[in-house]
Amino acid sequence: MPDIELFADRMLSLGLARVSEAAAIASAKLIGSGDEKAADQAAVDAMRTQLNRLDIKGVVVIGEGERDEAPMLFIGEEVGTGNGPGVDIALDPLEGTTLTAKDMPNALAVIAMGPRGSMLHAPDVYMDKLAIGPGYPEDVVTLDMSPTDRIERLALAKKCKPSDIMCCVLERPRHQDLIAEVRATGARIRLITDGDVAGVIHCAEPDKTGIDIYMGSGGAPEGVLAAAALKCMGGQIQGRLLFRNDDEKGRAKKAGIKDLDRIYKRDDMVTQDVIFAATGVTDGSLLRGARRDGDYLETETILMRSKTGSVRRLFYRQNNM
Repeated sequence: MPDIELFADRMLSLGLARVSEAAAIASAKLIGSGDEKAADQAAVDAMRTQLNRLDIKGVVVIGEGERDEAPMLFIGEEVGTGNGPGVDIALDPLEGTTLTAKDMPNALAVIAMGPRGSMLHAPDVYMDKLAIGPGYPEDVVTLDMSPTDRIERLALAKKCKPSDIMCCVLERPRHQDLIAEVRATGARIRLITDGDVAGVIHCAEPDKTGIDIYMGSGGAPEGVLAAAALKCMGGQIQGRLLFRNDDEKGRAKKAGIKDLDRIYKRDDMVTQDVIFAATGVTDGSLLRGARRDGDYLETETILMRSKTGSVRRLFYRQNNM
């Protein structure tokens, strides 16, 4: 059973913000360095150190990869002091390693936490994703619809023209047909090079970001992180695992996935109340990036609790000497 009774989300939320801040600050020192691996490793080291200071019995369910692929923050790794509630942790210490290395927008340090058993153990495979913001009827758009139908249904629900809809899509060769079909409806597309957690989150704040809907395939672990964010902010997300070979199907079965064709909705991926924190590494439409101000380093973090729907923006300043 999920460890709901002991999950003091309010008490843990500030600690979670410190975790994402630490990862962002560490990786920010390598912005523009061209070294993706070093930036990612710095974020991983800092996030793990900070996590181990929290009074939790944490298990990483979405992390840097399988035990034999990642030396730290691997799936199944236990973190925290061992005192306190049992929790599931989904994390991406640096979502946007390429963005950081090249000093491009929207790199984030991201982490979510919920009671044990509350998050889908998504294998490291692709997931077909569809997300929209809050305020729409359930299943107004679905993965079973064509891209054209999704745009037309969303425009009808929003009481606007398809040409007023902005769709976010990862710029990948595999999305060429999707992009062509969406543009044929008259809808516009914002292409992103990396960072589809941020891309999905943007749907939750269309007035600020201009994005109404997210479509396309990306990492399944990132889908769970995005679902955690939308559980806090409101909005809908659907995901279906995609497999390229039998090895990937084997990973899914190892993770406990029985129905390989299942469409997961937000509350299937994150079944209980969660807390979510993201800190900007490079400047983006969601968060300001980490920046130096004399001897100081400043960060901006978004901290959210699904139980209350609270969304806080925290500004942190520390001596960088």
